[in-house]
Amino acid sequence: MENPVLVEVLRGGTVESRHRGAVAVVDADGGTVMEIGDVARPVFPRSAVKAIQALPLVESGAADAFGFGPRELALACASHSGEKEHAALAAAMLASAGLDESALECGAHWPTRQQAALELAAQGRTPSALHNNCSGKHAGFLCTCRHLGLDHRLYVRADHRAQQAVREAMEAVTGAAHAAGTCGTDGCSIPTYAVPLKDLARGFARMAAGVGLGPERARAARRLVDACMAEPFFVAGTDRFDTRLMRAAGGRVMVKTGAEGVYCGAVPELGLGIAVKCDDGAGRAAEVMAAAVLQRLLAADVPLSAVIGAMARPALTNWTGIAVGALRPAGALN
Repeated sequence: MENPVLVEVLRGGTVESRHRGAVAVVDADGGTVMEIGDVARPVFPRSAVKAIQALPLVESGAADAFGFGPRELALACASHSGEKEHAALAAAMLASAGLDESALECGAHWPTRQQAALELAAQGRTPSALHNNCSGKHAGFLCTCRHLGLDHRLYVRADHRAQQAVREAMEAVTGAAHAAGTCGTDGCSIPTYAVPLKDLARGFARMAAGVGLGPERARAARRLVDACMAEPFFVAGTDRFDTRLMRAAGGRVMVKTGAEGVYCGAVPELGLGIAVKCDDGAGRAAEVMAAAVLQRLLAADVPLSAVIGAMARPALTNWTGIAVGALRPAGALN
């Protein structure tokens, strides 16, 4: 089954590029609210599922033991831009467990926000693992290990108890098997599993609504979702789509990007989870898809729907600031 075109890129008034993809909107019982394209096809969610991967941090008691509040929990769910606030908070999380950046096994890269990278270079410094967009998630893994008395070395391996706990949480929340045959290695070195898009959407509906989860897991899930909505800067960063959308929604929407054109999220008041995949991996097209879906789901709130709708139709400008085109939803999303 070929997925339909869901996003068009315009230059002037002419379509220059087209992006195909799939969309799933599901309630916590698995009921389909919206289905476009092949939502049964397994996809790697990548970083879009960090909130589910952070469940052991809360369920184990580690988050409370180390005094973590919404900012730390948001960073544990983040793909942050490597800004100084992000790196400092990741370092503080590690320090609370008696660790430092040398314990991180995610690798180092320059901050993805250009200004943060330039500031680092101007100081004559090179990036550390704290600047890795996944350092908050990895700090959460390490703090969980320390709280449980586990040897944290090689915590990124699939056979480490930290990753076994993550896999168990992912399977329980999404309802999808996370098998060795569908396992790959994520950019930050932890395992990532390809599962159907519809199951990812159901997982986020359960995270928001607590349906299908035990009481303790339901509380942990909602705490993480609420933390992301309360501290969107620590989920992404300055001028990032996730941060802008969650700020605009004012605690009513949770969204999270994943590499290769994936987005997952939830609308807690509706008890719905969403998952989208842009087939060619284009992040900008996945943002349009996610915004278009949320605009439709929140249509009853005309002002908010209009704000999100504008995010689904971003203008394209050149280096002199001249408007040269735009992106827009297409086909079933138009």
